[in-house]
Amino acid sequence: MRTVVVLPTFNERENITPLLTAVRDLDIEIDVLVVDDNSPDGTAQLAREVGERLGGVTVLDRPSKEGLGSAYRAGFRRVLDDGYDVVISMDADLSHDPATIPHMLALLDDGADAVIGSRYVTGGGTTDWPVRRQLLSRWGNSYTRFVLGLSTQDCTSGFRAYRSSALTAIQPESTHAEGYAFLTELIRRLTRQGYAIAETPIIFRDRTLGKSKMSGRIIVESMMLVTQWGLSDRLRRVRRRR
Repeated sequence: MRTVVVLPTFNERENITPLLTAVRDLDIEIDVLVVDDNSPDGTAQLAREVGERLGGVTVLDRPSKEGLGSAYRAGFRRVLDDGYDVVISMDADLSHDPATIPHMLALLDDGADAVIGSRYVTGGGTTDWPVRRQLLSRWGNSYTRFVLGLSTQDCTSGFRAYRSSALTAIQPESTHAEGYAFLTELIRRLTRQGYAIAETPIIFRDRTLGKSKMSGRIIVESMMLVTQWGLSDRLRRVRRRR
């Protein structure tokens, strides 16, 4: 299967070289699309230089920082148009171990339509997170599952593999959420359309270089959208019963 990693970046110069090297060193044929939001630190140019040496790396330049959802929408549109069979998403800060990718692809081979690298299934977890952040993440995922009626344990993990057919069907280009709400929105759409979602445990390692993009605004947006979607789903079910 033609496989590509879509990698949104903003000021990830310190992490981009080891990450691209680790992905390209996998014992599988895999390309990378770096979607860079005009990083002032020169991430895009460095990615091009590394790509010239490693091969299989393309950079999509965007004019400004417009958010995670916007970056993924642009990246997904490009790789789906290019005819890839499998699309992988992951963070650019070395929090996700590329060594997990072959197992994710094996789960797609076994029949899954999407595979989530999950912190909240047996064997998964986080390292170097303060207790407050761990509790907030777990509470947020529990709230999301309850409100939206989802069975996926880690709705906000950005480490995923999708069959292109499933990703095309849920129309990511028609989403509007930014931040981690975008990731939840894709899970909601996959679930509502009956696609098979598998989860595989990962250990999420907090970044050691660069600055986190997480903010209070992103968290608030995510919870507000989850609540809005949950109310919308309930109203839809009530109308159907009537």
